[in-house]
Amino acid sequence: MSFQERPEEKVLAVAGTPVRSLDPSDASPDEGVVEDLPLIDEKAVEQLTEGLLSHYLPDLQRSKSALQEFTQNQVVLLETLEQEISKFKECHSILEIDALFSEAKHYHNKLVNIRNEMMMLHEKTTKLKKRALKLQQKRQKEELEREQQREKELEREKQLTAKPARRT
Repeated sequence: MSFQERPEEKVLAVAGTPVRSLDPSDASPDEGVVEDLPLIDEKAVEQLTEGLLSHYLPDLQRSKSALQEFTQNQVVLLETLEQEISKFKECHSILEIDALFSEAKHYHNKLVNIRNEMMMLHEKTTKLKKRALKLQQKRQKEELEREQQREKELEREKQLTAKPARRT
């Protein structure tokens, strides 16, 4: 049966232990023990409760405010940690950017070296073309001179060849 079904039964709490006032008609295996317990009135329980609350309530309120302050400090600390984490991420990003810049500088130096080599090769090819042109002109001149020499020799041979005299 519950408390509502038996209104004659009162449950009182003193120091966390429930105490019930029993009717003489209730049969209990501990009948002698029940008689030893004194009956406590509600006014005394109420006064004890108020005294207990007045004793522990200020400490509990201080604990509550300390917990609220702790929670606020924890929130601030979490925000600070998030900011620090973002700074570390930025630092990591900066390191990556530095690596990219050093890599870009490396490839820029390679490009400058390639450009210098190409300019040097261009100058060499230009010089070689000029030299080849000069050699070609020299060969053409030598061939022209040989051809002229041959023609002179043929002309000379023609002149040296005996001609029959003309009869007049």
